[in-house]
Amino acid sequence: MIIEYKKNDVSNILYVINNSATKYKGVIPDDCWREPYMSRQDLIKEFNEGVQIFGYNHKKKLVGVMGIQKLKNITLIRHAYTLTNYQRTGVGESLLKYLLEINQNTSVLVGTWKNAIWAIQFYKKLGFILHTKKQTVKLLNKYWKISSKQIENSVVLEK
Repeated sequence: MIIEYKKNDVSNILYVINNSATKYKGVIPDDCWREPYMSRQDLIKEFNEGVQIFGYNHKKKLVGVMGIQKLKNITLIRHAYTLTNYQRTGVGESLLKYLLEINQNTSVLVGTWKNAIWAIQFYKKLGFILHTKKQTVKLLNKYWKISSKQIENSVVLEK
């Protein structure tokens, strides 16, 4: 079952994000890695900036999260994570399809690390198109608030 989560669910959301993000350790630049990967303050800031977080529950346990942020003429997929024990079981695909269904009237962008090949393949499998490096930089600067180091090491896909 997929439901929207709110700020009072931060602890459960963070557990999923930080458990799943361990997959990035050693894949992304060392100076972009943090423990925990996302802090409570950072997640609350995301909520305050309009990010909506949806969660996938399996037997009453939150096992995957994925957010959206609706901007002027575009929707961003934000913070897509599945507990390590539930990866490759359809959780991420179910969340993404749900979010695409409720956002049919806008283009959807997702940014991820360029060395996270599994993530890029996941989005491509579901119909996303990988932007060129030049277009990626333009989109990241326009729609995301991230460091230049992260921009240098990221890609953007669109559907």
